[in-house]
Amino acid sequence: MAFLTWLHNWQIASPFALVIPTPLAVACLVLFLWSFGPAIKLRVGRPMMVWLRFTWALTLIPAVTGVILAVSGSKVASAVAAAGQATTKYGYPPDAKRNGEHWMYAAFVVLSLYIVELMIQGRFVKRETALRYLPLVTFFMWGCSFMVYRVAVLPGSPD
Repeated sequence: MAFLTWLHNWQIASPFALVIPTPLAVACLVLFLWSFGPAIKLRVGRPMMVWLRFTWALTLIPAVTGVILAVSGSKVASAVAAAGQATTKYGYPPDAKRNGEHWMYAAFVVLSLYIVELMIQGRFVKRETALRYLPLVTFFMWGCSFMVYRVAVLPGSPD
């Protein structure tokens, strides 16, 4: 269980952690920047498809470990007080609703990735039209991947 917790909670310790706090956020940011090419050229190259699959892997690893941890009774760090303290392990007051928000943003990331797949395949809209909106969807996905981290660590509003 300790390995699953470590794998799920892995963060990037760098000065850039405010923008890219986790490997998933890095992959989503790269995918966002990369999505401008297909939006302009109206075609998706093989390297971007490989990166998209890599992003799926970086999404599903914490998602699966998170489900396993949730079934075992774990909650996000910002939702529970640390053992023997009145604050979380990060020194903030606990906020129970952050656990649900963590799930919501994680679901948005998975849903966004699925929508990107559908856009690239041209399932619901013409492929050329869908590729024009690819940067918008990937930007939303990057924002959600950042919020997955943020709601797990920081408390919400004081109300």
